[in-house]
Amino acid sequence: MALAELGRFPRVEAQIIVGRLESEGIPAIAFDSETSLGEGSWLLIPVRVMVDPDDLSDARRIITDPA
Repeated sequence: MALAELGRFPRVEAQIIVGRLESEGIPAIAFDSETSLGEGSWLLIPVRVMVDPDDLSDARRIITDPA
């Protein structure tokens, strides 16, 4: 399965975005969050939020919509 990168975010924000997308019916996954914890630099390494390429435009709309 191919995935598209929605963006790179601070660790906590990435988890919130994944939850928001999933609540809207868009499967999402956060990559690199465990790696950054293992290295002890979780505040420095951005976490990639990935979605299906077909969901990318809807996911972008959801995270940029102020409502």
